[in-house]
Amino acid sequence: MKNTLVLLAALLAIGNVNAQKIKGSDTCLPLVQKEAESYGKKNPASRLSVTGGGSGVGIAALMDGSTDLAMSSRKIKMDEKMKLQDAGKAYKEVIFAQDALAVVVNPKNTVSQLTRQQLEDIYTGKVTNWKQVGGADAKIVVYGRETSSGTYDFFKEHVMKNKNYASSMLNMPATGAIIQSVSQTAGAIGYVGLAYVDKDVKALKVSYDGKTFVEPSVENAINKSYPVTRPLFFYYQPSNESKLKPFIDYVMSAEGQGIVKQVGYVPLSK
Repeated sequence: MKNTLVLLAALLAIGNVNAQKIKGSDTCLPLVQKEAESYGKKNPASRLSVTGGGSGVGIAALMDGSTDLAMSSRKIKMDEKMKLQDAGKAYKEVIFAQDALAVVVNPKNTVSQLTRQQLEDIYTGKVTNWKQVGGADAKIVVYGRETSSGTYDFFKEHVMKNKNYASSMLNMPATGAIIQSVSQTAGAIGYVGLAYVDKDVKALKVSYDGKTFVEPSVENAINKSYPVTRPLFFYYQPSNESKLKPFIDYVMSAEGQGIVKQVGYVPLSK
């Protein structure tokens, strides 16, 4: 009995040593969870733990060694690079999929399309009523992510052209919270990764030239007609490459990229 317990403890210890922690972007979370689940079925000895929290949280966890693989919906920032450098830690970057960022409103909203400029005006607080953009006379309730989110940064940079968010914006801790809030608030607007869009919200068509309005979809992201798309990143330390490479290679394989499309993200073009 004693020998059996010793063996069990040893096996558990080995399992914990081999466990790989993946943390970061809420945008990436549903996809990477599905990839890990599929990979785990083919590799029963693998131990993958996938949690969200935001891109910044994942990269911070990579810095302090509490995660092996960071998921991010935006590129690593210069100050993060400097912190890693100061800590004597190198990193590697892999683009493993792409995402279309959808702008969503409550299904009862009569507005079905907005230009990039109108989105900028709404999120900077210049436009505060739906009637200013062709809708009903109703206050616009603006939802966004918190500052640790890569989606927060991407939307600010690529849609708002680095203008500051309005102080009235309601910062939500997770993408799911934006979907829930927009679905329950008649005048709400928010932004989410395409895979989160469901029947409880309405995704708007978006135009960057003010003429051609395109709905967010996997197909429109692949053919590049939808203007708000972005790469999704893995970050890891080279010292961990040998234990992470089998999973990363799986995600990048034809089967893994098939899961990317199946879950509602945009596979990498070959």
